Amino acid sequence: MAVPARKTSKTRKRNRRGHIKLTVPGLAPCPNCGELRKSHMVCPSCGYYNGKQAVENN
Repeated sequence: MAVPARKTSKTRKRNRRGHIKLTVPGLAPCPNCGELRKSHMVCPSCGYYNGKQAVENN
């Protein structure tokens, strides 16, 4: 059975796991109200998308 000759250092282990992390969603300001919203989605604040009223907000 193969056994590593030396302990894996913290740096080597962390370099290997560098891609395992959370990503921030792409937020863009709404052109109608200026509030941050997800790209290509209806604004949850004002209900506008692509310059038109898409959802009626109360």
